[in-house]
Amino acid sequence: MRRMNTSSSSKTTNPDETAAAEDAATKDALGASPEADDSAAASDDLGEQAARDDAADDGIEDEDLEPDPFEAARHGVGAGAAAVVSAALGVVALTGAWTGRVAAERETLIGQIKTSGGGSAAQQISEIYGDAWHTTALVNGVFALLALLVGVVVLVRPAFGAPADRPQPAWVRAVALAGVALGVLGMLISVGMYFDLFVSLPSAGSPVGG
Repeated sequence: MRRMNTSSSSKTTNPDETAAAEDAATKDALGASPEADDSAAASDDLGEQAARDDAADDGIEDEDLEPDPFEAARHGVGAGAAAVVSAALGVVALTGAWTGRVAAERETLIGQIKTSGGGSAAQQISEIYGDAWHTTALVNGVFALLALLVGVVVLVRPAFGAPADRPQPAWVRAVALAGVALGVLGMLISVGMYFDLFVSLPSAGSPVGG
């Protein structure tokens, strides 16, 4: 009888324990699975958002780093035009301009008017010839100075105001250097002419029998 009771009691308790264990496992599974699903979904959303942000950042950087051909061409044209202007001004400073001739003729006319009422030979030479000579030298010097300044600006500022990472064309630098050289040479010649360093004004001779 004792053996039968023991076996019967073991038979009755074992199903209860098994059911309780299954209930606990089911509750744990039901309680843990939504949180796991939420965390997995959140991590997936964060990964997708990060991927979209990276793609957007990459697109912006590519657009910023990509050079604009029209902008580069515009700056190249400006630098080339300024270099050509510098060289042209240097040539004008050496050969003379019509403005210098007009100014010289004006000074000659003024000198003739001043000395029409009488005057010494030295005064006539200075008023008629010397002032016109100096005026021509002054006008040529102004052109030489402009050529020098424009050429230096082109050489100092890369691509005429463009960012420094854009290289300047070689022909632009060559023409700008030519303008600077012509400007310096024109300045030297103009200074020598103005101060009578190369050729002095003619002097009036002594009167015969004086």
